[in-house]
Amino acid sequence: MAKGYWVSVYKTIMKPEQAAEYAKLATQAIKEGGGRPLVRGVAALAQGEGALERTVVVEYDSLEAAIAAYNSDTYKEALSVLGDAVVRDFRIVEGAA
Repeated sequence: MAKGYWVSVYKTIMKPEQAAEYAKLATQAIKEGGGRPLVRGVAALAQGEGALERTVVVEYDSLEAAIAAYNSDTYKEALSVLGDAVVRDFRIVEGAA
């Protein structure tokens, strides 16, 4: 079964304190959902249309687990705290195998 991944790129962080509160709740939701953070930081190199922005990648045992964690009550609470604090590109993708 292919793994599932949350991939998030933070284009702009307008309210750092609010984003930090979100991060606490999001970390809890990730742990509850069985996720494992693989990447958390600013890109070391970007090419093409890429930019040196904060990037987060979280691995789950399956695509279904990644989606379930996103839909969890804990993560919904985290998103409500995040509100308009950031502009980000968030997606859930299935691993290659």
